[in-house]
Amino acid sequence: MRKAMARHILVKTEEEAVNLKKKLERGEAFDVLARKHSLCPSGKRGGDLGEVRPGQMVRAIDQVIFKKALREVHGPVKTQFGYHLVQVYFRE
Repeated sequence: MRKAMARHILVKTEEEAVNLKKKLERGEAFDVLARKHSLCPSGKRGGDLGEVRPGQMVRAIDQVIFKKALREVHGPVKTQFGYHLVQVYFRE
């Protein structure tokens, strides 16, 4: 069975997500920004979603986790919860 390890930052607006992505591109730490800004309980863990299997997350996030390039920050990805920045750091 496939699995991956990913982390994300969830915010209310696309503008917030774009601004955070710019900070990440300038070298700010993902985990620090997740703790400070993410609305998801995973924010307390630096955005870490732990081990994820296909179908566990909403479809849009699932697509990023299992189809997009590793170690890049993807997004903003819109879901019913808000806007996500997603980084996949392991997949098998």
